[in-house]
Amino acid sequence: MNPTRNGHDPSAAPPEEESSGVFGACPLPILDHPNIVMGHGSGGKLSAELIDKVFVRRFRNPILDRMDDQAVLDIGGARLAFTTDSFVVTPLFFPGGDIGRLAINGTVNDLAMCGARPLYLSAAFILEEGLPTADLTRIVDSMQAAAQAAGVHLVTGDTKVVNRGKGDKIFITTTGIGHIDRPTQMSADRARPGDKVILSGFIGDHGITILSQREHLEFESDLQSDCAPLHSLVHEMLSEAEAASSLDGFRCMRDPTRGGVATVLNEIAARSQAGILLHESTIPIRESVRGACEVLGLDPLYVANEGKLLAVVTPDIADRLVARMRTHPLGLESRIIGEVTERPRNMVLMKTSIGGTRVVDVLFGEQMPRIC
Repeated sequence: MNPTRNGHDPSAAPPEEESSGVFGACPLPILDHPNIVMGHGSGGKLSAELIDKVFVRRFRNPILDRMDDQAVLDIGGARLAFTTDSFVVTPLFFPGGDIGRLAINGTVNDLAMCGARPLYLSAAFILEEGLPTADLTRIVDSMQAAAQAAGVHLVTGDTKVVNRGKGDKIFITTTGIGHIDRPTQMSADRARPGDKVILSGFIGDHGITILSQREHLEFESDLQSDCAPLHSLVHEMLSEAEAASSLDGFRCMRDPTRGGVATVLNEIAARSQAGILLHESTIPIRESVRGACEVLGLDPLYVANEGKLLAVVTPDIADRLVARMRTHPLGLESRIIGEVTERPRNMVLMKTSIGGTRVVDVLFGEQMPRIC
C-alpha cells in the first residue's frame, strides 16, 4: 500500500497557475483502466491512480494519510516504525545482489528513512513449482547474511507454492519493525523554501544493472547494483545533527528506488506544496550508467537505486551533514544537488549543464518493469 514513488498526493491541491507558460498547470488526464497493466506497478502516475482510487479511498486513516515509506506508531510510550514491501525482481541473481538481499535491505532502508533503528522482520515466500531448491537455498542464505549485517532478526514468516507457470520462480514480501529513539519528525510534507536537497551518491546503478542482465547487454564497464542497508549512514547523519542541536533540521528522507530520484522529489514537492530546483552538474552519475542510458534512451533520474538516499534538510546543517556522510563508505559521493523553492509549487525543475531549465515530471508509466 506504500504510495511512495508515485509523485502524487491525492489530498494535495492542484498545481498553482504561473504567469509564465513553462510553469502553467497543464493537467494530464489519467485514463481509467478496466484491467491492471504493467504500468500500474511503475511508481509513476498510473501507480498513483491505482493507489488513490482502489486502496486509499477504502482504508483512509490519519496514519495512512501521511503517505510515507513507513507508518510511525506510538504504542505504550514507544515510537515504532512499521513498513512492508514486496520484491519481484528478475533476474533473481545479479551483480551486487539478489532478490533475497534486496528484500532485507529494502525493508531496512524504509525503516531507516524515518530515523528508526531496524529491529525485526517477517518474510513471506510465494514459490513457483519447479524452482530449483538450490536457488531457494542460495536466496535464503543471502537473506540471512544481509539480516546479520544489518543487525536485524527475521522472527516470523510464511511459505506458499503455486502451480508451474502461475508465478515467476519466487516472490518475497517482507515486513519490518524499528524503534525511533530520537525525537525526529520526518515526513514528505515538511519541506520548506530554502531547504537543501542532499543525495548520498551515484544514481542509476541498480536499474541499469538489472536491465543489462535481463537483456544480456554488454557495456565496456562492469555494472553492479548498489544494494546496501542505509541505517548506519542515517545514524551518522542523525548523530551529526544531534551534536549540532539541529534534529529539527531534518525535514524528510527517502530512498529513491522504483521511479528514481525524479519521482521521489516530485512526491516531496507535491506533499509539501513547494517547488524543488535541481542542478544537473551536481548530480553524480557513473559514466557507464550515463552511457548505457544514452544508448537505451533512458533518463538516469528515473532509474531505480537500492543503496542511496535523498534528504531534505535546513540550510544551517546541510554542509555539516554532507561532510559527515562523506566519512561513511556509503556516503563518499554525497553532495547537495538542489534546494526547495516557493514557486512553482508542486513541480521539480532542473538547471541543465548548458544553462537551460527543464521540467522534471513524473512518468505516466514505466521505464523498466520488475527492477525491485
